[in-house]
Amino acid sequence: MRFRSYSELRSLESFEERFDYLNLHGQVGRDTFGFDRWMNQQFYQSSQWKHVRSLVIVRDNGCDLGISGRMIQWGPVLVHHMNPLIEEDLVSGEGWILDPEYLITTSHRTHNALHYGDSSLIPRAPVERQPGDTKLW
Repeated sequence: MRFRSYSELRSLESFEERFDYLNLHGQVGRDTFGFDRWMNQQFYQSSQWKHVRSLVIVRDNGCDLGISGRMIQWGPVLVHHMNPLIEEDLVSGEGWILDPEYLITTSHRTHNALHYGDSSLIPRAPVERQPGDTKLW
């Protein structure tokens, strides 16, 4: 699996392109903590994570996948690791886990869609009405 980065992600203009770039297709990664879930929960409560999380949300203007105009208005604002985090990364203190270059702001629905590979979870823009359009959505 290649390492995803914010620098690469920024070159993709549309939400759909960014989603495809980050999509895990239901493959979250190797062992994602299992019984050691306390470890990642402890990490997400750390002051270092909270600081970096705030920086990323400000950088992305609170927009889903950093797309201008896609403000996250409902539900929690999440910061997503573009590359799946595993137990060894926390144990060894990998520098990338707190590096904004490998993090992106997402809505809860987009975050789930990325992890489960289910694009139907993504909220779609309203359909523009056209003159003569007699169908209800």
